This record gives sequence, C-alpha cells and structure tokens, in this order.
Amino acid sequence: MNELVPISSTALWTGRILSGLVVVFLLFDGAIKLIPLDVVIETSRQLGIPTDLAFTLGMLTLAGALLYAYPKTSLLGAILLTGYLGGAIYVHVRAGSPLFSHTLFGVYLGVLLWAGLYLRDERLRLIFPWRR
Repeated sequence: MNELVPISSTALWTGRILSGLVVVFLLFDGAIKLIPLDVVIETSRQLGIPTDLAFTLGMLTLAGALLYAYPKTSLLGAILLTGYLGGAIYVHVRAGSPLFSHTLFGVYLGVLLWAGLYLRDERLRLIFPWRR
C-alpha cells in the first residue's frame, strides 16, 4: 500500500518558488486585463478576441491563480488553469502566432504550474509516483 512520503525541504521550497512565480505572473496578467491597458486591447484585437471580454478573462485568471495559491484548493486551481491555458494556446494557434515564444508559452506555464504543485503536495506525488 502506498503511504505518504515526507517532502524534502529542498523539494518543498522548489515547489513553493515555482508556484509563487506562476501565481505572481497570473496575478499580474489578470490585473492588467481588469483595467484594461492599451496593450491588452491591442493584443486582443490582434488575436481576434472581442475586447469586451478582457475583464471576464482577467477575473477568470485571478480566480484560478487564487485557487491555485491556496493549498486546500490548489488542485482545483491547477485543473482550471490548465483548461484556461489550453484555450490560450488554441487562440495563438488560430492567430498564427510564433510557436516557441507565444503559442507554447501556455505549455511552459502549465509545466511550471504542475511541477510546483507536484513538488509541494505529497498527495499528488502519491497519485503519480516518480519512479527511477
């Protein structure tokens, strides 16, 4: 039977740092969509996103980031943010954005998001054990 294995201090802090970076980025990204700044309006137009959706997308980003940041709801936040990032990837594919800098940015952020959660949550590591 699988048992919870204590998290090493290094893994825990690495997970917290990765998760913190993701949360800070998402809070910033969500906040600029609430205002919305000129760069948000212009980017929305270039990507074919109606500009009146900026506030809604900002609220979704902030909600997902806050759910992810709170330990009791971090798994739910990670799942919701994964779906959100998948939508962002689709928009960039459809718009013909550059692959490595724009289109795959959601993948990069998702990998950091899940790696951070994996390193700081022993229950997740119990479900998906890393084998050597």
